[in-house]
Amino acid sequence: MPNIKIFSGSSHPDLSQKIADRLGLELGKVVTKKFSNQETCVEIGESVRGEDVYIVQSGCGEINDNLMELLIMINACKIASASRVSAVIPCFPYARQDKKDKVGSRAPISAKLVANMLSVSGADHIITMDLHASQIQGFFDIPVDNLYAEPAVLKWIKENIPEWKNCTIVSPDAGGAKRVTSIADRLNVDFALIHKERKKANEVDRMVLVGDVTDRVAILVDDMADTCGTICHAADKLISAGATKVYAILTHGIFSGPAITRINNACFEAVVVTNTIPQEEKIKHCPKIQVIDISMILAEAIRRTHNGESVSYLFSHVPL
Repeated sequence: MPNIKIFSGSSHPDLSQKIADRLGLELGKVVTKKFSNQETCVEIGESVRGEDVYIVQSGCGEINDNLMELLIMINACKIASASRVSAVIPCFPYARQDKKDKVGSRAPISAKLVANMLSVSGADHIITMDLHASQIQGFFDIPVDNLYAEPAVLKWIKENIPEWKNCTIVSPDAGGAKRVTSIADRLNVDFALIHKERKKANEVDRMVLVGDVTDRVAILVDDMADTCGTICHAADKLISAGATKVYAILTHGIFSGPAITRINNACFEAVVVTNTIPQEEKIKHCPKIQVIDISMILAEAIRRTHNGESVSYLFSHVPL
């Protein structure tokens, strides 16, 4: 493909390489370093004048450093006369800070701030995956393609869970009901949801199961898992409600704090995540974690965007 360059930030070089390989391209030369006062410095090592530039950087690891690096890379390409700069952000940072709750109305809406920062730095287009709240797309005045892991998840369920026709898809909270009903409809199975009450952030007070999982395989589906308190509580609730096996399928496996210990101690058959966030280190400490590769979805989105084709095909199909 002519007039296209792909650069990788330092958050997830493995995913960037897979995307480049899929497109038959070399990753662009870029040097990122830190000065002794911890300022980030980025040098783009090749000409981008008149090129269609894609910068792959996920919101994981040292999130603030990686976000700053992405902003600087976008700006470096923009002022080096790139014709268009697209930020490919598989896991969007600060996506959970997307609204003010009734309690504590002095909370920030940091997702909007990140959207403003990306626009001001010079991004012309955003490609992301499974936004925590899809209305975050409205925080931008530039086009945003929010891709879905759902087609890859459906494929994994059909290929890896023999009893999938006798399963119940479960949402660990009311907010994920739409995501769960969509998957349940496409598999033609039942769904259930768990109503949880929180007294404070990252701590669940009590859970109520709405739906039936007796003598069935329960598949918990959510967009992200951080400390894993919710999904581990939910798994216990499902087993006590009569589920035969429990799987968890998550788009973004953040797994911070006590998450790995909790998963190891929980009753999951498998915890399946996509590689929007690097999982190599986590897998070493937790054999239950399995990874779905979504690089081909992102690569196809880049190819279609570059060629001016529709991206909506990817909302319901996994590219071959």
